[in-house]
Amino acid sequence: MSALTVLRRALALGLIRELDYHFAALIAELSEESPEGVALAAALVSRQTGAGDVCVRLDAWAGRVVFDALPELSAPPLAAWRAMLQASPAVSDTATAPLVLDGDAVYLARYWTFETRLAAALRERAASWAAGVERARLAAGVRRLLGEAAHAADQRSAAALAVLRRLAVISGGPGTGKTRTVAAILALLLDQHPPLRIALAAPTGKAAARLAESIQAVKRELPLDPAQQAALPESAQTLHRLLGSRPGRSQPRHHAGNPLHVDLLVIDEASMVDLPLLARAVDALPAHARLVLLGDRDQLASVEAGAVLADICGEPGAPRYSADMRAALRETADAEHEAHGPAMPPMADSIALLRHSYRFTAGSGIGALAQAINAGDAAAVQAVLAAGWPGVRRVSPAALAPRLDERLGAALDALFAAATPGEALARLGRLRILCAVREGPFGVRELNALIERLVRRRLSVDTRKPWYKGRPVMVQDNDYALGLFNGDVGIAWPDAADELKVFFESGDGLRAVHPGRMPAHETVYAMTVHKSQGSEFDEVLLILPRQDAPVLTRELLYTAITRARQDVEIWADAHTIDTAVARRVRRASGLYARVWGARA
Repeated sequence: MSALTVLRRALALGLIRELDYHFAALIAELSEESPEGVALAAALVSRQTGAGDVCVRLDAWAGRVVFDALPELSAPPLAAWRAMLQASPAVSDTATAPLVLDGDAVYLARYWTFETRLAAALRERAASWAAGVERARLAAGVRRLLGEAAHAADQRSAAALAVLRRLAVISGGPGTGKTRTVAAILALLLDQHPPLRIALAAPTGKAAARLAESIQAVKRELPLDPAQQAALPESAQTLHRLLGSRPGRSQPRHHAGNPLHVDLLVIDEASMVDLPLLARAVDALPAHARLVLLGDRDQLASVEAGAVLADICGEPGAPRYSADMRAALRETADAEHEAHGPAMPPMADSIALLRHSYRFTAGSGIGALAQAINAGDAAAVQAVLAAGWPGVRRVSPAALAPRLDERLGAALDALFAAATPGEALARLGRLRILCAVREGPFGVRELNALIERLVRRRLSVDTRKPWYKGRPVMVQDNDYALGLFNGDVGIAWPDAADELKVFFESGDGLRAVHPGRMPAHETVYAMTVHKSQGSEFDEVLLILPRQDAPVLTRELLYTAITRARQDVEIWADAHTIDTAVARRVRRASGLYARVWGARA
């Protein structure tokens, strides 16, 4: 039985997509000598790229049954499979054919190009010190802006590093002072190199708006003179808008041949940036420009291909700086860093880690739980949940409808009793239900439907109408004309004329949008953990499915619980949590090896 025949059966079973099958058929047609193994590799790389991998490692699949439901389809042995691919005109070792074979990894040609070009650009920026830095001036500025306290040493190091190097990658969990550190970096660079053209960007409109609001708030707290305050930017935009992405065209307006007019690019929420988007952003940077990537390496990776921030940050643990960088940080940041034996690649001197949490203290249950999850210590996670730590608890799953009534009743009463749309939005943000999946009895769709039925029973609100007072909605598409972005949350509420509008928070107060003008949206009493990234709530109720699912990972748990400022309640059995803690997001990629020097 031919590979394509079995792949057609895999398509019928939903194991691969139409796109995967037809791509495999095309590659088989181009590979007359050995169509079977090449078609299988094509189907797998198409499928896995859609699932978040950047490539397919042949050694992970060779000689094994590919799909449990189709035992008749096995991948060839590694050496034979590699030979089939090398003999095919549809495969090259550069991007001159649809597939690229790089060692034992198979890529779609465009993803191989994205990865190799991004890695080369990052290595080049990480290879040298920034020119023209006055270190005494830098040291004085770091002390003035970030103080001399021991707990601020990581912030001082990150700020100094970003001035000393052309590339800075700053990772830190919630409440570790990332925005304050970035505001200090902007001020320090303006002090060293005025004038400076600065662009602030993020992967989503919601994240860009939060970045701008945070910078506006923090810069008023820093000891800056009026000229410095005025010079710090107060606006941010999506990376797509910054690059000038154009519908129907793969290349944005800004690229290597038409670079951005910036001296410094800051990208926030970098864990949410996929490989193609970051590759395009770095490609569009002028050679002299600095790049600062800001995010949390332990959060969920982007929905699209790659785990770019985690790959760039390298191995977990404290930064491992060269002797020259340790001396420079001692001089400019009054910070000591541990010496390491082996010589580190140049990328090591561009990584900064913020470890001190200003939000979660030593007695914080959320902080202890996050630490145990990140360590992959399931026993410690269960111990925290069982020990009565404040702000964290696990509840065994049961029938959802009655339990939701009991858990959410008071919050729903308060929401619908609000006097103004602003008060309603504030109450809506206090408690958020997060789900791991969209479909199924423990998914977002079912939860939102259950809660709307609860609202109808408890408060006599007709939630069957398309719009009703109190309906919370999340925007699903960017609408630049309205200033609404994917992930923005609003609430339907009567305006002063008693006309129902959808109200959103903005830097200038509340904005009202007529329901008829709303971009694509959905009801959002509950949302997926992915959609919650970058948001914060007073309380989080995390509901996990009873059946195992690939999305149940350590990163998902960590992201979910760290959305909460004060309280986390997890509805799941102990086994489900243990399974998630043990499972890490493992995306096949060569970026880490290329960036850290193990691969060209």
